[in-house]
Amino acid sequence: MNVVAAADRANGRGGSGRVGGAVRSVGRALHFPVTGTARGIRRVTHAHGAGESGLGKLIELHAVNGAGDVMVTVALASTVFFSVPTDEARGRVALYLAITMAPFTVLAPVIGPLLDRLPHGRRAAMAGAMLARALLSLIISGAVASGSLELYPAALGVLVASKAYGVVRSAVVPRLLPPRFSLVKANSRVTLAGLLATGAAAPVAAGLHALGDPWPLYGAFVIFVAGTFLSFSLPPKVDSAKGEDVALLAADEQHLRGPHRGQAKRPGLRTVGPAVTHALGANAALRCLSGFLIFFLAFLLREHPLTGESAAVSLGIVGVAAGAGNALGTAVGAWLRSRAPEIIIVTVVAVVLGTAVVAALFFGAFLVACLAAVAGFAQALAKLALDALIQRDVPELVRTSAFARSETLLQMAWVFGGAVGIVMPLNGTLGLLVGAAFVAVGWLSTLRGLLASARHGGRTSTRVA
Repeated sequence: MNVVAAADRANGRGGSGRVGGAVRSVGRALHFPVTGTARGIRRVTHAHGAGESGLGKLIELHAVNGAGDVMVTVALASTVFFSVPTDEARGRVALYLAITMAPFTVLAPVIGPLLDRLPHGRRAAMAGAMLARALLSLIISGAVASGSLELYPAALGVLVASKAYGVVRSAVVPRLLPPRFSLVKANSRVTLAGLLATGAAAPVAAGLHALGDPWPLYGAFVIFVAGTFLSFSLPPKVDSAKGEDVALLAADEQHLRGPHRGQAKRPGLRTVGPAVTHALGANAALRCLSGFLIFFLAFLLREHPLTGESAAVSLGIVGVAAGAGNALGTAVGAWLRSRAPEIIIVTVVAVVLGTAVVAALFFGAFLVACLAAVAGFAQALAKLALDALIQRDVPELVRTSAFARSETLLQMAWVFGGAVGIVMPLNGTLGLLVGAAFVAVGWLSTLRGLLASARHGGRTSTRVA
């Protein structure tokens, strides 16, 4: 009997062991797509020393930021733009810009100097920007459901918090550069991660919107809460301000010079070489075109869709073309990191100008999509070239502040272009000629200075007081 019982117990253990092993195998099979994908993403974001320096963590954080932003964008677009007829939509979008963008143009110049005062709290500032957007997403979700006017001030808060995050992120990148990594390559990786996350999250946001208007905002809340915790995973050196100072604009410089000649002043963007200011002007022209095209084409294609397509599909085609061009420009930027940044800027702006003129004169579906792609490509590549110039010409002690100031100016250019796009008549040829004029002004006003800087290597004219 004892022998039989022992055999039965052994068989029982063997049976349960086989069942347990099968369960574990199934569990591993179900778990692998998640863990395998996570490991693959981690290998990519932490490659070439980015994991050791902390840049990999910033890349992942920026991907989370991009996913959350697209959730909010889908929710606001469906509420403000798609839910009403075109004429009413223009009024609602104009109201949205007036309530959100107009105050932002006043607040934007304050963001950089304010964050300059928080050099020891950058992780907390990024976490605060994430948490603010998480809470504001919940407020907007309630406003969307009830039709409350709380939507507009909450949207302004999301915009300000998003830009505050972007400014701090730009200031943080130089602190996390791996060995033998250029700033343009690091920014290219960070930007590309945000674009890929945006593309991956967009269909998820559309699916959530099918469940109801507030659902993308619930998704944004979850994503931004995750970003809040992820912000504190950045290495402590992010909060170090050793060797830094504040970069000032021209008006600030005049103020600090005071009435006495020779009085000490801190360096500003105009005192670190003309290449940076000329590149900033060219980038502002491209950013102005971007804001203009977003709003102008949104209304134009809604009223006059591309041939054979619906309004939603037409906007989707143009949006995908712009996103693909932006991603390609970011990737090419890393490859061209050793070339003269001034030549890159001059070339891409000239290509955009020519494309805009051709698209205006021979207005059609294909050329509109081409212009969106070329504009996205040029904007990404020119911005990376500007980053390279700031790295090359701006002294390290003011470099992080220079990023904050340049980001603020570019955002204001985008706001101006968007405002013009809102009030333009829905005439494709006229609108694209206006967009080409924006680019022409920026290109012609900076062409000579950028070429001169390229001939001299950009260093001979650098002077720091």
